[in-house]
Amino acid sequence: MNHDIRSRESGRRPAAVMERDRHPWALHPFQPGRLIIGVMALLLALLFGGDAAGAWHTPWWVAVPVVSSGLCLAGSAASAAYSVRRRRAAISASTESTEAPARISGTHSIR
Repeated sequence: MNHDIRSRESGRRPAAVMERDRHPWALHPFQPGRLIIGVMALLLALLFGGDAAGAWHTPWWVAVPVVSSGLCLAGSAASAAYSVRRRRAAISASTESTEAPARISGTHSIR
């Protein structure tokens, strides 16, 4: 992987590359929504697996609240993580800009 990839428009590094540089051990960004969905799926499999093994009885309708609450929790966690990621990217982009602003004065004329 080439970590020196530059964005053609701004000359800055993409946010995904900057995130990898911050955590070089991470192969991808952390996504809490997918983690919550996975935990809920495992819980549902455990409940119905115990029912199939005869350890306990799980009614069929238990899947509805487990799946719906899992989707709601995953959606809220994903939106919170997205807003945190956007805020961090905006903060790092504002601290990285060392160039002069595109328009110093109020005119567009080139002198």
